[in-house]
Amino acid sequence: MKIGVLASSSVANPDVIAPVAAFAAVAYPEVDLIFHPQCYDHDGHFAGSDATRAAAFLQYANDPSIDALWFLRGGYGSNRILAEIMPKLGEAARHKTYMGYSDVGFLLGALYARRIGRPVHGPMPADIRRKQGDATVARALAWMARKDRTALEPGLDGRPAAAFNLSILTALIGTPYLPDLADHVLIVEEVSEAMYAIDRMLFTMANATQLRSIAGVRLGAVTDVGENEPKWGETLETMMARWCRDMGVPYLGRAEVGHTQSNRVVPFGIA
Repeated sequence: MKIGVLASSSVANPDVIAPVAAFAAVAYPEVDLIFHPQCYDHDGHFAGSDATRAAAFLQYANDPSIDALWFLRGGYGSNRILAEIMPKLGEAARHKTYMGYSDVGFLLGALYARRIGRPVHGPMPADIRRKQGDATVARALAWMARKDRTALEPGLDGRPAAAFNLSILTALIGTPYLPDLADHVLIVEEVSEAMYAIDRMLFTMANATQLRSIAGVRLGAVTDVGENEPKWGETLETMMARWCRDMGVPYLGRAEVGHTQSNRVVPFGIA
């Protein structure tokens, strides 16, 4: 299996390439990781200019010899290439797996909206730097290479699902890149936001007409929460119950996804 690795968002972490390649060579010998030279590019905040990142994506997505695209890391920036790449995806792009999370949610959402390929919310190569990060990376490779169901988020119940970073989801609302999630279980997670900001994003989610027909909401990890002054007075569970009630959908509890070592795999649609 050939997996193309590229960086569609922030400046990449090229120091993770060697350990990820070495781990895959030993644990998944059937996988050939092809790291795009663009992974080493730098243009201010981004892993190369918008044009460079778009060209790298299109090169690998439209290459019929590559079976999957795996995004090196998130950060910010994949939304800036959507208008360039989406009209130029050919037939080969429709038969690939696309895996990442965080900012990569822009790409996963846009691909799923057009039913192109198999978008998957799951670990990225940069996760090798986490404590026990080899186990995190292994889940991604296990799903892409072997469809190993032990890598899946354990609460997936046969209903279609989709997972997003909450800030990415709310940024997609009102755009043509938010997929139709009717009857899907929506899983959200967040990192590096204060509780008031999380509450504000939940308000946006709860009042989005594009999301009114979902089957319910689950909450993944919420990590590195920013300080609130004055102290925030509600728990995450209270907030989720309140906004799901306003949305008219059930709150379905917690999920094992997010910016953590335990991040698990959520294929968009039915696993």
